Amino acid sequence: MFKKISLIGLLLASALLTGCASVPKASPERDAQAKTFAVAAGKSNIYVYRNESMGGAVKMDVALDGQPVGQTAAQTYFMLEVAPGKHTITSKAENEVMQEVIAQAGKNYFIWQEVKMGVMYARNQLHLVDEAAGKVGVAECSRVEAIK
Repeated sequence: MFKKISLIGLLLASALLTGCASVPKASPERDAQAKTFAVAAGKSNIYVYRNESMGGAVKMDVALDGQPVGQTAAQTYFMLEVAPGKHTITSKAENEVMQEVIAQAGKNYFIWQEVKMGVMYARNQLHLVDEAAGKVGVAECSRVEAIK
């Protein structure tokens, strides 16, 4: 009996970790445009991507400079166009983490939102990654529309 309950509990936990959460996805055209990695004159792009399937049933809040931009789910990303200068990305799950970016005009920046096991909920960590790794990660994901 105990083995059956343990197995059922394990299966339920696995479903929660790998299920799918729903977030407002961009149109295929906007997704494709963002994946050209073109930067508007005098601006910078910050990509925040979550290319893992772990924690797929969990949405994670993302903010730029203290203002909410929306939530990520598994296999999703944001492209945030910003003015050059210092910017702070905040990500909230069971924990809250921040990553600063000193953006230069004409450049792309890539932040990987890593999902980790938590006590009651998924945890997260933000990592500033190089352009090659960032482009690969974004290519594996679908664009999420940021809150206007």
